[in-house]
Amino acid sequence: MLHGISSRCLKCKVPQCRKHCPVSTPISDVMRLFEEGKEREAAEMLFANNPLSAVCSIVCPHERNCCGHCVLGKKSEPIKFFRIEQYLSGKFLTEYEPPVIEKKNIRVAVVGAGPAGITMSILLSLKGFRVTLMEARDKIGGVLRYGIPEFRLPREIVDRYESILTRLGVQFKPNTFIGSSITLTDMFIDGYKAVFIAAGTAKPNKLGLLGETLGNVYYAIDYLKSPEAYRLGQKVVVVGAGNVALDAARIAIRHIPQGGTVTMINCLSEEGMTGNKHEVADAVQEGIRIVHLLQTVKLEETIVKCVAVTVQKTETGTVYEEDFTRVTEIPADSIILAIGQGPQGAVTTDSDVSKTQRGLVQADENGHTSSKGVFAAGDIVTGPKTVVEAVAFAKKVADEIEKYCLEEKT
Repeated sequence: MLHGISSRCLKCKVPQCRKHCPVSTPISDVMRLFEEGKEREAAEMLFANNPLSAVCSIVCPHERNCCGHCVLGKKSEPIKFFRIEQYLSGKFLTEYEPPVIEKKNIRVAVVGAGPAGITMSILLSLKGFRVTLMEARDKIGGVLRYGIPEFRLPREIVDRYESILTRLGVQFKPNTFIGSSITLTDMFIDGYKAVFIAAGTAKPNKLGLLGETLGNVYYAIDYLKSPEAYRLGQKVVVVGAGNVALDAARIAIRHIPQGGTVTMINCLSEEGMTGNKHEVADAVQEGIRIVHLLQTVKLEETIVKCVAVTVQKTETGTVYEEDFTRVTEIPADSIILAIGQGPQGAVTTDSDVSKTQRGLVQADENGHTSSKGVFAAGDIVTGPKTVVEAVAFAKKVADEIEKYCLEEKT
């Protein structure tokens, strides 16, 4: 089956799949190596380009990236390269042996063990730096472990990275919340040459409506961390239509009693849903009801009160307006809010690291913050993005940190 996929690939001279991949995965080159039976070499190429290749092959929005821009997709089925990537990268993780690396006497701290933090720790270790990875929770993964459901991303894949980090010499410091007992200033005093902030965005955004503090109202980002702790009842309503909302809805339908219902409320049109299209299709197939063009206006103990939203096409774009004369009440035993999230914690409170109005860390395109020696990337800078976008940002910043540390040393 996999060779059937690779044989259909045209190996374009100017591959649009690579052009539209945030980390510019060398798809044509990997395909050639795979067809030649050089699987190990192909897997090494994938890992060198993207240390989280095994993860991205599963959770990437392929229809927006590589798969969605395959030239064959214009008239027939696009090449599903991610199938081959998943096979090669998954196998590579189980067989990984780190190269012999001469360590520099330069210590770098990485704050946050999510996608950007794991990527940075691997890249800097391969460059010879002594890396300490600090995480507020007891395990690595961040959103990979606590935000993406097990049925989408098996935990065993995330666990394999813990072994890889250990073998690369990364010191993992769990249950360490930066900004309370330990500060950025403390790290520089202790000899760290640079600090990389990748703390993510784990604080849920408020909807700002009446009823948000009621006992049956929860935030999706919190629910995803430990869904088994919640008793949702028979009727669950999820407010939101992005990927986090979809994940919450799909977990909920697996946990509620038989005969229960899960309804998602989307304030935009069906075409305006921001969630991955195949995830939307899977949710519908699993029995999740999605209602469109409804704006939530009040949360109650037994219902979610909504008003209709009208759509109007104009020369400047699509305009959505609430129609308060058309009210809909959706029955709910539990309500899960999934309207985005922002930064949590006090990582930068003791430093002069500038923040945006949203509370995110202000950094340039190369990860430089306003504080010397402090770099940042991932969701803490951009707001919630995809895993592969976090990897792409971290790769760029890794080169900047190397350059900075070596220049400072001399």
